[in-house]
Amino acid sequence: MAMWDRIKDQAKGLQQAQAGRSSGGHGRPGSGSSGGSKAQLVSTLKTQLTSLKTELKSGAYRDASMAMCALVAAADGNVDPAERQHVESLILNNDVLQNFPSEQLRQRFNKHVDQLSFNFQQGKTEALQEIAKAAKKPTEARAVVQTGFVVAGADGYIAPAEEQVLREACSTLGLSPQEFGL
Repeated sequence: MAMWDRIKDQAKGLQQAQAGRSSGGHGRPGSGSSGGSKAQLVSTLKTQLTSLKTELKSGAYRDASMAMCALVAAADGNVDPAERQHVESLILNNDVLQNFPSEQLRQRFNKHVDQLSFNFQQGKTEALQEIAKAAKKPTEARAVVQTGFVVAGADGYIAPAEEQVLREACSTLGLSPQEFGL
């Protein structure tokens, strides 16, 4: 649980740095629960991503993000049709990813999910190779991990297997997992 305390502190720091004091900043009683902090972090990362929307238009970001989303969806080694549809919906409704035609996103996401479903280790290797292409631009590299976090945390819970693929993506991109509380 100490990890979520670090994430909560990081999210607070990020929010204060970004927004200064916002109205309604008074926490509800009991709002320090780990569920709240995870939701808060995901919300903060989503806000950061949206603020970068105009910079995140490259094919490398698009492709790496779809590989990241597929890895998160298949992190436990299994993707059932409902989970695939849920993640696809998150992708198509993501403000930043609307920079790209939905069919391009759907095609790339499903290609990676299919590969991961067929042979998880080989699919994972290919997804990480795709993610590595975003390493040249630090803003895009961070955005890929942030996108993965937003998708992983959409259900209010980031599973250990999801944390593991996020850590591996950080390593592939030359980013410190601690930057994201991992």
